Amino acid sequence: MKVGVALPHYDFSFPDGRPADVDSVVAFAQRAEDLGFDSVWMSDHFFLDLTKYGGAATRYASLEPLTTLAAIAMDTERVRLGTLVLCEAFRHPPVLAKMASTLDIVSEGRLELGVGAGWYEAEYRAFAIPFPPVAESIARLRETVDILGGMLSSERFSYEGTYYRVEDAPNDPPPVQRPRPPIIVGGKGGPKIMRIVAEAADGWNTVWRWSPEAYGERLAELGRACERAGRDPSTVGLSVGLFTVVGADERDLSGRWDRARERAPVHASGFSAEDFARDALVGTPEQCLARIKEFEALGVDHLICTFGLVPFSLSDSEQLDVFASEVLPAVR
Repeated sequence: MKVGVALPHYDFSFPDGRPADVDSVVAFAQRAEDLGFDSVWMSDHFFLDLTKYGGAATRYASLEPLTTLAAIAMDTERVRLGTLVLCEAFRHPPVLAKMASTLDIVSEGRLELGVGAGWYEAEYRAFAIPFPPVAESIARLRETVDILGGMLSSERFSYEGTYYRVEDAPNDPPPVQRPRPPIIVGGKGGPKIMRIVAEAADGWNTVWRWSPEAYGERLAELGRACERAGRDPSTVGLSVGLFTVVGADERDLSGRWDRARERAPVHASGFSAEDFARDALVGTPEQCLARIKEFEALGVDHLICTFGLVPFSLSDSEQLDVFASEVLPAVR
């Protein structure tokens, strides 16, 4: 199994409270690579509040993912670079294909292209982007995935959809990866999303709180979608993102859990490690490894850790060292 890290790229992300900047994010990605992690990932928001996670309505700043990943590509050599996930409405699909191709070239073939339907209405309104109903959003996502798949694997591509149109569009120079960079659809895994995955994508991602039991139920939906599409479900790449708190032993874990709650930009006093661990990755190395093996048995081939209690945050940086030294060797 591959293991990646969710990069801290918001103004709430770092434990010392400093604003996110390109130098800090690049340095964090370099450290993840040096420690042996396989991938680093960025989300796609113009800004973000944490009301969804029990926090305040404060709008925290964020770096843009594709340009930041290009900077990371220049200062790393091996680690794969992923988007978790791009909002389909923010970039015209054929233009996004061109941007993705260039990023794949800059990174010498290390792009993991995650896309999703979008959900955060406040940023749509702030940037004067129409916020469509859910059914339309998913239909637009399907057309976006079709266009990305076609343009990233063809010299020229044409497409006529309800929302997007491409006419004999070239994508030159092409991406490095063949037949194309992996296209990953993000979402909770309802029937409509799973149909897109089965028919048009290379993988499915879901985040941040999942038990193996709940995840297995979603996989059954994916299996049904693949059966209808005539696709072998084993050809779908599966990645899961999980909130992660790891300690070298029970005493160390207790201290790190307390610090994670104290530093979380949300009200976390009612959280217990035992309750949180039911659908997250919380524990000693042995406990974390046991949970990882449960997901691996379900077919998950890529785990993405966010080392805090909200997405793309970092409660303390030493957790990376503990995970890298005590968990990574046993996962490989």
